[in-house]
Amino acid sequence: MKIMDKKELEMNFEEVFGVKPENCFFSPGRINLIGEHTDYNGGHVFPCAITLGTWGAAKKRDDQKLRFYSGNFEKLGIIETDLNNLKYKKEDNWTNYAKGMIYYLREAGYQVEQGMDIYIWGNLPQGGSGLSSSASIEMLFGVMVQSLFDLDVDRLALVKMGVKTENEFLGLSSGILDQFAVGMSKEGHAILLDTNTLDYKYVPLDLKDNVIVIMNTNKPRALVESKYNERVAGCQEAVKELQQKLDIKALGELDNETFDEYSYLLKDETHLKRARHAVSENQRCLRGEAALEKGDLEEFGRLQNASHVSLEYDYEVTGKELDTLAHEAWKQPGVLGARMCGAGFGGSGIALVAKDKVDEFEKNVGKVYEEKIGYAPRFFVAEVADGTHEL
Repeated sequence: MKIMDKKELEMNFEEVFGVKPENCFFSPGRINLIGEHTDYNGGHVFPCAITLGTWGAAKKRDDQKLRFYSGNFEKLGIIETDLNNLKYKKEDNWTNYAKGMIYYLREAGYQVEQGMDIYIWGNLPQGGSGLSSSASIEMLFGVMVQSLFDLDVDRLALVKMGVKTENEFLGLSSGILDQFAVGMSKEGHAILLDTNTLDYKYVPLDLKDNVIVIMNTNKPRALVESKYNERVAGCQEAVKELQQKLDIKALGELDNETFDEYSYLLKDETHLKRARHAVSENQRCLRGEAALEKGDLEEFGRLQNASHVSLEYDYEVTGKELDTLAHEAWKQPGVLGARMCGAGFGGSGIALVAKDKVDEFEKNVGKVYEEKIGYAPRFFVAEVADGTHEL
């Protein structure tokens, strides 16, 4: 997998814009080890950043023009807009992520009064990989603008602006998981985050003789147009019904036993299934962190498997491609656990695999996937990275 070093980044910037950049940056993608679709339900998540991600270089201008160029979409050329025109426009493509971040920084009172030339390039799979390419770009722009204009804004505030960009600027009802993991991660650690309180702790990620293998379906996913928002709405309806007897604001406040006792309040079978996943997945996340703390990778793997089953049957966000990868991964020697990762509807899964079995794993799972789906998946070994930072 190609990576971009600072020298190459500077050369590419100069080739496009004719001058050297002021600063260079890296913003990672992320995987969620366990705890899926719990973030907007007030539950826990357990992500880490990875060494795949988005690189960027930037320079302030003397006018108010914003000029963007992506090394991944060279045919689009330079996309140009203005600081006084930061409205969402579909035709402005990926630059809407940057416009959203700048818009909310200025709305919060931060002085961004000059334009910029910005070059980016990334090695996260395109088309909704489930590795949070959008959050990677949002946090890249946030840290980039913070650095260029020497803004006194803390990292959590930038994370929240990334969420706002996703929710209000782009219209996707996502939680805080992606931006928090991308912006706040620490090399060699996962983060246990309570999305209700934003309390978090870093947990050393000692996988012993195992590695995390990302399994990309190569199926594109347009998340804003998918069934994602329906899942959010279904959980909100379940909360309303449970509030007849329970003083709660989110499903993440419930344990399995309490939910079981009051599930009779849910009249709609679909709402019941969605809520059951949100509650049980939150508990699996907490149990998963405890398993890692005591070094029990086998238990952690079983919890990952259970997570996928819940996402497949109760939340119904997996689909044939992700199910094929997970089900086939479970059969392979040296695999402790495997599950879909991200919002679903395509994208990627992850597997915890013994280092000496990775080649065999990729060969066997890839063969079955191609036979069933008609095209090949892609595999990457994920290394755990720091959050978004200046190079």
